[in-house]
Amino acid sequence: MSNDRQLTPLDTIVSLCKRRGFIYQSSEIYGGINGFWDYGPLGVQLKNNIRDDWWRSMVECAPLDENGEPVHIVGLDSSIIQNPRAWVASGHVGGFSDPMIDCRACKARFRADHLEEYDCPRKPSKKAGAHESCDLTEPREFNLMFETFVGAVKSDESRAYLRPETAQGIFLNYKNVLDTTRVKLPFGIAQIGKAFRNEVTPRNFVFRSREFEQMEMEWFCHPDESEKWMDFWKRERMRWWRSLGIREEHLIFRDHEADELAHYSKACVDVEYLYPFTAPKYGELEGIAHRGCFDLTQHGTHAEMKLDYTDPVTNERFVPNVIEPASGLTRGVLVLLCEAYTEEWVPKEGVEGGPREAVSGESTPEGYESRVVMKFAPRLAPVKVAVFPLLKNKPELVAKAREVFKELRQHWHCFYDQTGAIGRRYRRQDEIGTPYGVTIDFDTLADNTVTLRDRDTMKQERISLDELSGHLAGRLAS
Repeated sequence: MSNDRQLTPLDTIVSLCKRRGFIYQSSEIYGGINGFWDYGPLGVQLKNNIRDDWWRSMVECAPLDENGEPVHIVGLDSSIIQNPRAWVASGHVGGFSDPMIDCRACKARFRADHLEEYDCPRKPSKKAGAHESCDLTEPREFNLMFETFVGAVKSDESRAYLRPETAQGIFLNYKNVLDTTRVKLPFGIAQIGKAFRNEVTPRNFVFRSREFEQMEMEWFCHPDESEKWMDFWKRERMRWWRSLGIREEHLIFRDHEADELAHYSKACVDVEYLYPFTAPKYGELEGIAHRGCFDLTQHGTHAEMKLDYTDPVTNERFVPNVIEPASGLTRGVLVLLCEAYTEEWVPKEGVEGGPREAVSGESTPEGYESRVVMKFAPRLAPVKVAVFPLLKNKPELVAKAREVFKELRQHWHCFYDQTGAIGRRYRRQDEIGTPYGVTIDFDTLADNTVTLRDRDTMKQERISLDELSGHLAGRLAS
């Protein structure tokens, strides 16, 4: 599939998310709050599935090194609020800011370094600063950290910050991990958690928000091996994103130019995705940064504590270099929603043939109807199996369907539905991405078989109830 394929507009994704319970505007009954989002029943399940897959791939079943041995990565869950001195050492207090511009005429606010991306709120539609009446201020720096106060008295001494990234909690616990787990270099510390940035202009749904979740891993290694591990983690991170079912041509690497690098970085490469709101350009999904020894050196200096490492074989002492794969979990959710959304033409009842992708601008072919289907990889789908009695007014079918549902829900997140025509129930599950439907009919009562329906092909087959769980286990692992 080429990049010429029409991408689903973001508005369509947002509408589906609200309609089907993936993502809601936070505090919507009060008019919402810009830059904050709530994940509904399906959204939280999808987010947790991505999170768990990342954790398993990075910690529980870490990748193999060049010798075929698993690399060593341990987990961490650090606090959201840390000693404010940590943010002074990391450079966030003095340098974590964006250039901000205000328009005195319309009162809109923009990021100065992305001014060409914004539309002026005035009509007719023009870019920010393009109207004759636009009156833009000079750029000024705007610190992105949220302030809070710890304790009963609000003062400079009690000022603290909500963390803008999860990485610093890892660096602060580097020595604790060394002292308590007996790890040896090279090794990694992984963490998933909330981060907060007071973005000047949150936009593009959950792509840029003020509260989000990160999946980060800090890989500590000898300075002489840092380039090798940088290449290793580039390969591994791209491999993982593709394993989620993302089209190969929708993902690219982009190396940062020298003037883009963060002050601590020796090098950085982004995994970028072809978002509908950036096309034909790509936008950031994950950054893989060579942080050198900046963080451990800074914290060691500010805390007056040695954070170097002694090689147990050579007795060499050095400050490890760090390779950091860091991605947004909430951006991962958005990417999977964009990838999964599919509009198809499917044959009406009695018409032979299978589903085929709808062509933009063309009318539905005779004998076909349209459907929306979310083609999540089965292991990531929010709901894995839906169970239906063929008829809700037949107690014997309902009782058997409830029995099957109770058994399957011991293994997977399942959904039970007995309302409406069976075809309509299938369509509802297609639109939330459920890979398989199990229908209990009168033949089930006679021969203990059920109809198993595949979401993508819409094909149906008879499966013995004795074999159903084993049959699903293999298919839902992909």
